[in-house]
Amino acid sequence: MPKAYVFTRNGGPEVEALVEQDAPVPGPGHLLVAVRAAGVNPVDWKLRTGYTRPGSEPQSFPTVLGSEAAGVVRAIGPDAEGFAVGDEVFGNPVTGGYAEYTLLPAAVTAHKPAGLSFTDAAALPVAAATAYDGVRQLAPAPGSTLLVTGAGGGVGNAVLQLAHHAGVRVIGAASAAKKDFVESLGAVHVESGAGLADRVRAAAPDGIDAIFDLVGGDTLREVAPLLADPAALISAAGKPLAVELGGAAVARARTAAVLDAVADLVVTGALRTHVTRTYPLTEAGEALRAVESGHARGKTVIEVGA
Repeated sequence: MPKAYVFTRNGGPEVEALVEQDAPVPGPGHLLVAVRAAGVNPVDWKLRTGYTRPGSEPQSFPTVLGSEAAGVVRAIGPDAEGFAVGDEVFGNPVTGGYAEYTLLPAAVTAHKPAGLSFTDAAALPVAAATAYDGVRQLAPAPGSTLLVTGAGGGVGNAVLQLAHHAGVRVIGAASAAKKDFVESLGAVHVESGAGLADRVRAAAPDGIDAIFDLVGGDTLREVAPLLADPAALISAAGKPLAVELGGAAVARARTAAVLDAVADLVVTGALRTHVTRTYPLTEAGEALRAVESGHARGKTVIEVGA
């Protein structure tokens, strides 16, 4: 019977389990996909603790973890157009990605290019797509200066690359351990933590033009006053606080067109996924712990055997 990594109620790691369960049945607009890889993201453990996405249905248990996946279409539900059995695809699953089988919504699922691995494709629907949407939202001008907090993680490293590719001077706030990684992506590293605003001022004496926040909380409060125009602030981690400070939440497009665009950037070499650690499905808990610790560098992916 197919395996899946689930949480059985809201709580900490103790509520997680690798279980056997029937493959989901594709309903209208859905694709049944044999998962080959699933990205690991902070939102995964946040959902386990009880966080609910705005507009989503209440959680039912057991719930399969995982918000992005890549794999092969095995069955097609009614009204799911544009796909055939055997197609290689990636997107945001509706039944969780840490599993041997999941459902993807056809309307916002993309075909995986032949030159893109399943592992890299699974790193795109949340992290890279969030970065892509946010950079487009800010639309920083070439030569301007962008501050990115949480620069060493999955979303952050993609933001650094996309902004640098657009000719923007990027300052990446991350731990000292991630200094070399941040600088390898074309950014100026500043150490995160208390006193961050002063270190940013030293690195950018002429000021900064925009902020892409991926931390929220006290970090966001500290750096927001660095902007002359609060509207040039967006956040994916402290959305209500960003609005309170005069900025905005990252506006997610959540379209197949965005997935196509980020996949093309990877294939052409303009964007690297920086998958720095992979785990088998049997070690999904360890993969999630690595991300939940906040110390993971780049992107973590669970690989599911063919």
